[in-house]
Amino acid sequence: MLVYLRLFKESFSFAVNALRNNKLRTFLSLIGVTVGIFSIIAVLAAVDSLDRSIKGQLSGIDKNTMYITRFSFGPTSVPRWVRENFPQTGSEDYEFIKRNVPDIDACAFAIVGGAQTIKFEDNTVTNVPVTPVSNEIYEIDNLKLYKGRFYNETESNSGAPVIVLGYNLANNLFDTEEPVGKVIRVYGRKLTVIGVLDKFGGLNMDSPDEKAFVPANFARRFMNIGNKGALTMIMIKPKQGIDIGAFEQVLKQKYRRFRGLKDGDIDNFFINKLSGFTDLIDGIISFMNMVGWVISGFSLLVGGFGIANIMFVSVKERTNLIGIQKAMGAKNKFILFQFLFEAVILAVIGGLVGLVLVWIGTLIGTALADDFEFILSFKNMVLGFFVSTLIGLIAGILPASSAAKLDPVEAIRTGM
Repeated sequence: MLVYLRLFKESFSFAVNALRNNKLRTFLSLIGVTVGIFSIIAVLAAVDSLDRSIKGQLSGIDKNTMYITRFSFGPTSVPRWVRENFPQTGSEDYEFIKRNVPDIDACAFAIVGGAQTIKFEDNTVTNVPVTPVSNEIYEIDNLKLYKGRFYNETESNSGAPVIVLGYNLANNLFDTEEPVGKVIRVYGRKLTVIGVLDKFGGLNMDSPDEKAFVPANFARRFMNIGNKGALTMIMIKPKQGIDIGAFEQVLKQKYRRFRGLKDGDIDNFFINKLSGFTDLIDGIISFMNMVGWVISGFSLLVGGFGIANIMFVSVKERTNLIGIQKAMGAKNKFILFQFLFEAVILAVIGGLVGLVLVWIGTLIGTALADDFEFILSFKNMVLGFFVSTLIGLIAGILPASSAAKLDPVEAIRTGM
């Protein structure tokens, strides 16, 4: 055992000295591995950060939440021309489900309102996602208030001209001025601000921070929600602890009966679940990771070939020294480990430099991105170290083997 430890130590020392004596060649060899490891770990860190941010934002919403609408959130076997002829989910559907389906914790009616322009005196904010929705959205989306209040059931049913603003939207529109109680213009109509939502944070284009909420019945007075109009949906939050599968079956049966569908008729609606949406996100994240590996793999391939090329050059330059070492009794294992360690050290140093660059990049990215944190996880750090070590082993095995197999006499003669 001591013999092998001494062999490792001497081989390691020879490798370090060789790298130290050829600084330019060492630097050039490091670049390829550094770029490869940086590419892979940077992509994985960015994707992991995005995944964590999205999952964190969805954590406050019950994954069993269901969305009934005429369109499917995911792939479906129903032809497009059939789906386009499905009727809208109207307010009558919402009232029926709310009153007749058991085990519902909250049920809301929403209209996909699109982007609007909001004005307050001389201030204007464009492209604001304004969501016309009933008051139950506050519970379903687990919203929280920074100041003021959310509109109540009476205001929701009567379609009162009130509005609740997201945190960033309120800041952009009012700056330091108190927003609650102010009258603003949306849809070309006057609405009173009654509340501002608490800061949500995160990197999300659909973040409540940038949105506004108005009663659905207010928007129904002037918005077209017919089959060719704005999309409508019913949002359902089932009670905790119930059998979701059984609940969905009861919901489907009652709703089919309400719509007058007979046995054999296909459903002219879709029940979309948030759990299915999170599965879709997982699939997208996995695909992004795979694409990152494929793209970054080319960089690693170039880095590996670079190390192998440099190692073959190193073997050729030191052929005479190898012959002398073998003539003095050095075994093949010593020669093999000497060059193999050199390749591994090259790759590991390159990998560590790549990891440091990724870490610096996460700090800069977090500082520049608003409400988004880039994270370099310990798992990705270990992965980067492992991959760089593996690249060194693979790239160095052929040059090291060729060096170990050299005949000492021929090696000395060739070196001379």
